[in-house]
Amino acid sequence: MNTRTPPRGLAAPSPPGGDGFWAELDPAQRAALQAAARPRNYPARAPLCYQGEDSDHIIVIRSGWAKVTSTTPDGHEVVLAVRGPGDLVCESAVLGSRHRSATVTALTPVRGLVVPAARFTAFLDAHPAAWRLVSGTFVRRLDEAGRRVQANVSAQGPRRLAMLLAHLAELSAAYAPPAPDGSVDIGPPLSQEELGSWMDASRETVARALAVLRRAGLVRTGRRRITVVAPGALRAFARDPAE
Repeated sequence: MNTRTPPRGLAAPSPPGGDGFWAELDPAQRAALQAAARPRNYPARAPLCYQGEDSDHIIVIRSGWAKVTSTTPDGHEVVLAVRGPGDLVCESAVLGSRHRSATVTALTPVRGLVVPAARFTAFLDAHPAAWRLVSGTFVRRLDEAGRRVQANVSAQGPRRLAMLLAHLAELSAAYAPPAPDGSVDIGPPLSQEELGSWMDASRETVARALAVLRRAGLVRTGRRRITVVAPGALRAFARDPAE
């Protein structure tokens, strides 16, 4: 299969609100993609695709959360992103005709639509406007990666964690409404070690940073559970270079 590029004239759209790729499809596109797919349920900790494997399918997450990780040559796992309901995953290797560059693993039970590579590319050929949505997905993810690098360079400890938690709170609020008091439960159940991997810090650094944010009344924590008490105040903390 040759490397594919979007048809000319289909510019990337503005980033959507919640629910990702699936929500941006129109009813006819959803019906066609669902007809090409087979539903599959993944338990928590199950892989959806593996780094280094051949490209043979894409998945649309219909419910649940997954993490995207890459393993370094020395065997260290690095968290790159999380994906939630409506997101397209395992797609870049299929569209680029290469081995997968990352592993996607369920953080919670995931319900997905699995589409073989040939059927997905046939779907895009039959629905050219969907290329714009795929292009938009790529652009947003490149922006995410750029912001991550900038945050890791420009901020330390509590501020860097505040940036990450503010991002996760915004993502989570797109799929589940905030509580009446405005607080937001972080949807993806990430451990302190996983948070540290994402922000290029040790688990101990994350633990100390969480303690600072708790004392400031910005978050509440439990086992693999973080509640952002005041999202606006957390974003302000993250932006303050004095912190």
